[in-house]
Amino acid sequence: MNASPQRSESDSTLPATLTMPPAAGWQQKTYWLFLNRLTLPLLGLSLVFAGVGAMAFLIMANPQHANTFYPLLGALLLAGLALVWLIIARVRRDLVEPLSHLRNWSLRMRGGNLSARIPVPGGGEFRELAQDINRLSDELKSLTMEMDSHVRAQTVRLARKTQSLDILYDVASSLSQPGDLDKLLESFLDTFIELVDARAATVRLLTGDGQTRLVASRGLSAEVVEKDRTMDTSLCQCGWAAKEGGIRIQHGTQPCARLLGMPMLKRDCQEFVVVPVTYQDRILGVYNLFLDRPMSALGEDIQDLLNSVGKHLGLALEKSRLDNHARQIAIMEERNIIGNELHDSLAQGLVSMRLQVKMLGESLHKKDLRASQSEVRHLRSAIDEAHDSLRELLANYRLKIDERGLVPAVAGMVERFSQETGINVYFHNECRRLSLTPLQESQIFHIVKEALSNIRKHSHACNARILLNNDSHGGYTLLIEDDGEGIAPVSESRPGEHIGLSVMRERAERLPGELTIESEPGEGTRIVLSFPVVPAKTTAAK
Repeated sequence: MNASPQRSESDSTLPATLTMPPAAGWQQKTYWLFLNRLTLPLLGLSLVFAGVGAMAFLIMANPQHANTFYPLLGALLLAGLALVWLIIARVRRDLVEPLSHLRNWSLRMRGGNLSARIPVPGGGEFRELAQDINRLSDELKSLTMEMDSHVRAQTVRLARKTQSLDILYDVASSLSQPGDLDKLLESFLDTFIELVDARAATVRLLTGDGQTRLVASRGLSAEVVEKDRTMDTSLCQCGWAAKEGGIRIQHGTQPCARLLGMPMLKRDCQEFVVVPVTYQDRILGVYNLFLDRPMSALGEDIQDLLNSVGKHLGLALEKSRLDNHARQIAIMEERNIIGNELHDSLAQGLVSMRLQVKMLGESLHKKDLRASQSEVRHLRSAIDEAHDSLRELLANYRLKIDERGLVPAVAGMVERFSQETGINVYFHNECRRLSLTPLQESQIFHIVKEALSNIRKHSHACNARILLNNDSHGGYTLLIEDDGEGIAPVSESRPGEHIGLSVMRERAERLPGELTIESEPGEGTRIVLSFPVVPAKTTAAK
């Protein structure tokens, strides 16, 4: 049983080439080429060799008549030489030279000379072959030139795409810089003017009264800016684009100059371009470019680029508006928190002092010196506590969570607390990653701060522990415990002593979360805050 030979992967493509069938009728054409060019000379040469052989036989058979056959033998030899020369000439002309031309053509084509051609013989099969090869060369050259044209066009297109991406990147970078809206727009205009080689640029925003308001400009004089501060949306291209959308191109600024009563530029531009500034499906305004060349010279994709820039600018404007709105809400929320804490701490303390003053007056009216001295001591103690509460509140709102986040802020507060009070406080963070909103971090920070304040004022503790951890379901737990005297029952406490606990409960509700307080006299206090992670909108709503 014979084993079939193994074929390597590199040979897997060979059968497709080797088994390709030749052109139909190639054998007949080969025979015809042979018969047409070499049959007669070879047949004549064969006859000459036969004659030479016959003459040699006759000379050997009849030596006495050899002189008679020598001239005929010489003639046959001369005829044979002539036929050999003829065969060599035909082989050289009809085979060797065409093959040499074909070889020279292939070398020139391989060297990159697509203009190479083969000389066309006067007739025969090689004439048709040369014509076919020359036609193939022409087609190859045409295809190569067409491919080069496509490659150049694609290269230019890619270069313009790259330039567009660079412009978008630079614009996005300028719009993402921190700062107020004016600086943001100024940075955007400076960047964009340089990128598109504009002479001037402006940004106009829609107002609620049917006008566009100029909010930023570059390249215009102060007089033009003042004149063009507001413009009705029904009067010019800017207003039409702001109401209806779409990029608008105007030749020069003469219509704008007639509206303003003065030229916008000392030397008029060639094209005035108006592009909508959009956010989602809303048009927020427009931005304008004053170009010294047609907009089409910036590339075939320039309209898509300008629209993309308008969307980036709209996103930046909307983000700035939302940031201002969120800042105002945060200020209002913080003011509410301050007002609530002032009410819950100082206000109640002042009410307590008013009652004590009333009781002091009654004691003085009764001339009860001992009771009066006792009320004075209670009043002095209440004033000291009110003073301490005020200092705590001021310190509370001086403390801020820095950019490092909640954990470093709590750690720093614990360290300062230990240094000021001598109480050993241990802070453990067992959360690998915190996923809290800024409002949640602020509420937790102030709950810890209020708990430490209570420990300082009431617990007489030596040690305290703060533990922050979370579970796999997204819930967080904050534990604060101390080894102090515990919390006195409400019936035994003086007015204002449990205000800090009320403040912590209110902050826990804003998270939203649940605050549990466990305490026994002489056994210390344990505060547990549990809350889930909720979206920022839900948290803010609380």
